Amino acid sequence: MKCSESTDGLRDQQLVSAAREGDQEAFGELVRRHYKRSLNLATSILRDHGEAEEETQNACWKAFVHLDQFHGEVEFSSWLFRIVRNQCLMVIRRRRGAQIVYLDNRGSNDTSEPIQLPSSDLDPEDQFGTSEITQVLRMEIGRIPPFLRTVIILRDVRQLPIPDLAAQLGITVAAAKSRLLRARVELRKRMERHCARSGARSLMTQACSRVH
Repeated sequence: MKCSESTDGLRDQQLVSAAREGDQEAFGELVRRHYKRSLNLATSILRDHGEAEEETQNACWKAFVHLDQFHGEVEFSSWLFRIVRNQCLMVIRRRRGAQIVYLDNRGSNDTSEPIQLPSSDLDPEDQFGTSEITQVLRMEIGRIPPFLRTVIILRDVRQLPIPDLAAQLGITVAAAKSRLLRARVELRKRMERHCARSGARSLMTQACSRVH
């Protein structure tokens, strides 16, 4: 199916089919429809408009190259947003990898003691406490209403950016923020019951304070 003459009235799936048949205008229309939201998503992750624009363009190119891998299980926009998010996460990983500190470059005349780095490992007591907190959180997340549970999992467990979360749920960003607030309030109330029962156990108290 060729649709280069008019693409405005076609659904995304029709445009995908046409693009697979070689109609570049069809894919161009797909990009035009979803570019702004893709750019907003990238900007929310990278916090840099220039980088966000570059990675959005890279994501669009990848979507074009790998269009045969899109099988329609989700909306095309959701598939494209996932590619955008992955591109941005790769940038963040590269940033972290570039943050190298040379601990042995202190000069030949430096006679001070070797630099001691604190271990990030938890002691056995903290490991047990963290494991217990995780179990309690999972249990209470499973008990809250499904429509609140979904937004908690997408945002606080999977770390999905708010714009992408809203797109996946098919609601506005404002509605997503409101629902997330309700979900966090509900989860905090449930966690506070465990805090009250556990008395002075600091790890559980910290866990309650992090549900915000």
